[in-house]
Amino acid sequence: MRGLKKLMVFTLAAVIAASAAGCGSSQGKAEADNTTVTEAGQTGESAAAEADSQNAGAEAEKTSAAGGTVKVSVGSEPDNLDPMLSSATDTSAIMMNVFEGLLGFNEKGEFIPALSETYDISEDGLTYSFKLKQGIKFHDGADFTSKDVKYTYEKLAGLNGEAPLNETLNQLLASVETPDDYSVNLILKEKNAGFLSKATISIVEKDYTQNSTKPVGTGPFKFVEYIQGQKVILEKYPEYSTIKERMPVIDKVEFKIMTDANARLMGLKSGDLDITSVDAKNVEALKNDYNIVQGPQNMVQLMALNNSVEPFNDVKVRQAINYAVNKEEIINTVVNGNGTKVDSFLSPSMSTYFNTDLKNCYDTDIEKAKTLLKEAGYENGFKMTITVPSNYQTHVDTAQVIKNQLSKIGIEADIQLIEWAQWLDTVYGKANYEATIIGHSGKLDPNDFLNRFDSAYDKNYFKFSDPQYDELIHQAAVSTDEAKRVELFKECQQLLVDQAAAVYIQDPDVIYATSKSVQGMKNYPVTFLDMSSISLTK
Repeated sequence: MRGLKKLMVFTLAAVIAASAAGCGSSQGKAEADNTTVTEAGQTGESAAAEADSQNAGAEAEKTSAAGGTVKVSVGSEPDNLDPMLSSATDTSAIMMNVFEGLLGFNEKGEFIPALSETYDISEDGLTYSFKLKQGIKFHDGADFTSKDVKYTYEKLAGLNGEAPLNETLNQLLASVETPDDYSVNLILKEKNAGFLSKATISIVEKDYTQNSTKPVGTGPFKFVEYIQGQKVILEKYPEYSTIKERMPVIDKVEFKIMTDANARLMGLKSGDLDITSVDAKNVEALKNDYNIVQGPQNMVQLMALNNSVEPFNDVKVRQAINYAVNKEEIINTVVNGNGTKVDSFLSPSMSTYFNTDLKNCYDTDIEKAKTLLKEAGYENGFKMTITVPSNYQTHVDTAQVIKNQLSKIGIEADIQLIEWAQWLDTVYGKANYEATIIGHSGKLDPNDFLNRFDSAYDKNYFKFSDPQYDELIHQAAVSTDEAKRVELFKECQQLLVDQAAAVYIQDPDVIYATSKSVQGMKNYPVTFLDMSSISLTK
């Protein structure tokens, strides 16, 4: 039996190790869970600026005071305040301040006790037993017990007789047992090496049905108000007791919904915002008057191609597009060089699983791209549409650069800007598109990143289908041999490259500018605006 311990550590400062320049022909696959998509992060311009700001912050923190209100920008409208129904990363970045899981995680990606104080895994790997903390209350005063855990997991997995809300849990979870009010056993259908990451899923109160409008959790902040198109307001939960280190210092947080980058910048300068993401091009002008917090995101920005529609159902066309896209130009032009080029659907931040052999697989080669198009029957090119969520300027700018690059091989790309909600419905939900540019945020388990390409995955909006990939990702999911699991994930990445399932561009740095009075901003391997660590100076 194994007790609560570090399960996975992702070093955010990891860099790509020296590796072979070529791309081999080995095949591979992988898997992911609740799909979340977000903006490819705004990036900063100077590591020195970050160091200076952190040094200044260390001095200012000595005079920090309790209380106050912090105003933070978010780049998109919440899709649903209920964590069971939300799939947008910007939303979860807010609501993780309200809801908690059996386990939490720290800045290194290590699991830490949250609503559970210990856990054990049975020798056969099928039973995960959690001992819950006692004395925790929901924001409405209800006691937190094993009944809430059972309700949450059964509802997500469809074990309550209703349609499942989480396809991965539906496939994995056989039953939930509650021996007493503070003990829970999650019983799996088969072994799954990455299942512990599912213990970070937000626990909701049993039979509470208003989380979409009046969410109630156990987290350090409780919900106050959501004004559509304007803001989400949270306030300190005075009775918070789950994680001692997360007891809030500030009184209130206003998450202001601001889809325009220029408006966010003006809001910071006018004092209407205390924390906002900023474009790399603005860092130099801001670094003397604001704190700059910068770091990698464990994200992959990509141009997804709908593998089920012509001409993108032809691997030669997809390969041609990959050879035509100059990633270095995108990184230098769009994010001022503050991004790490990627060649497959995994960030170098996940250093243990990242396939370092996949370096420079599709170095820009216009003539090779033209040859592949000719072989596919498109010697004169074709027209295509790149659909982009309009509220993410990084993706919009990337689309413009790619449009110009594709024109060199005769492909005429039209950029279609749509609202975020429409993108979630039309592109992500219904796969009604040809190409799109988006960023997929980091996960605590590589399986929860790579399974998006599993043909059985319900939100495989790439429409990628490959029996060998499916077999590889399923093997990786159940293998308890860590070395074998690493090998399988690397094979998955290789296959995605060989098949050119998408155009993998970069892991962009995330960069925030904060007012000088704000201290304690943290960067996590998943998108999380942790307000419990924030304080204001006197």
